[in-house]
Amino acid sequence: MALILGIESSCDETAAALVTSDRQILAHKLAGQEAHHRPFGGVVPEIAARAHVEALPPLIEAAFAEAGVSLSDVDAIAATAGPGLIGGVMVGLVTAKAMAFAANKPLIAVNHLEGHALSPRLAQPTLEFPYLLLLTSGGHCQLLLVQGVGQYRRLGTTIDDAAGEAFDKTAKLLGLGFPGGPAVEAAARDGDPKAIAFPRPLRGSADPHFSFAGLKSAVVRAVEAGEHQIADLAASFQAAVVDCLIDRTRLALALVPEATALVVAGGVAANQSIRSALMGLADGNGLPFMAPPLWLCTDNAAMIAWAGAERFAAGLTDGLDFVAKARWPLDPEAEAVRGAGVKA
Repeated sequence: MALILGIESSCDETAAALVTSDRQILAHKLAGQEAHHRPFGGVVPEIAARAHVEALPPLIEAAFAEAGVSLSDVDAIAATAGPGLIGGVMVGLVTAKAMAFAANKPLIAVNHLEGHALSPRLAQPTLEFPYLLLLTSGGHCQLLLVQGVGQYRRLGTTIDDAAGEAFDKTAKLLGLGFPGGPAVEAAARDGDPKAIAFPRPLRGSADPHFSFAGLKSAVVRAVEAGEHQIADLAASFQAAVVDCLIDRTRLALALVPEATALVVAGGVAANQSIRSALMGLADGNGLPFMAPPLWLCTDNAAMIAWAGAERFAAGLTDGLDFVAKARWPLDPEAEAVRGAGVKA
């Protein structure tokens, strides 16, 4: 049994965790930064990096104390090495490198997206490769066939905004605060999802790609018109996102008959309306539906430690010269999508 220390610092969550290769989470410590960024309505990279510097050392110490182990007991140190806000990524990766060097432990540089992609296997031991993954978060919206550790086939991606980014921007437009995803979901509970006929970008198109920029623009126009209640705006927007996600995922399922399950991960996967719709889609296709617990959907260090454990078991470790990456696709061989930017 291997014991892995995981470190996460790719955006606005600082976290440290100790996880074993038999799926025991011995400790998980997390420090959020909502208070730091709320006045700006979004994450400020420089502020985030400074907060990581302050929060990470005591979080690691607290994780060791809770688990009742020390650095000498750890078999490897895993840290998010990208993609993400480069300042924050560097804080976590440099910390991991220093600890690995000092204790003569292997370093495992984890792709943050792989952390999300493998997190359902931490929560569900019976989940076997290959499975279709809808990875949806603030920075990414992709459909991937997860064939194994380090083996990903990208079927679809966003050509502009990610779903989580659209949630955050909509929340800001509606004055609902930050973080936007939970705020929009809460407001939508009191609204009519059919009140406003928002567009469903790319619905019915031949490839399972996503686009949310047009939907976001439609929300702007609806807010400026001033004719609708905030709850109805939130509910109608959320319904449009759900429809787009389901339509694109349905198409992807048809492309990968070998998939053993439909899985969702990433911060947006915490949205109950999205989960319910995906569960119905999976049932309709005769597949099990799996999603991590809500706390494992948002950024956390347990998923990084678990990805580290999976990579460690496969003999995949990294040198101390590994460079932090702002961009790091899971499927580097995938063809570029016309119109897609850094999130492809």
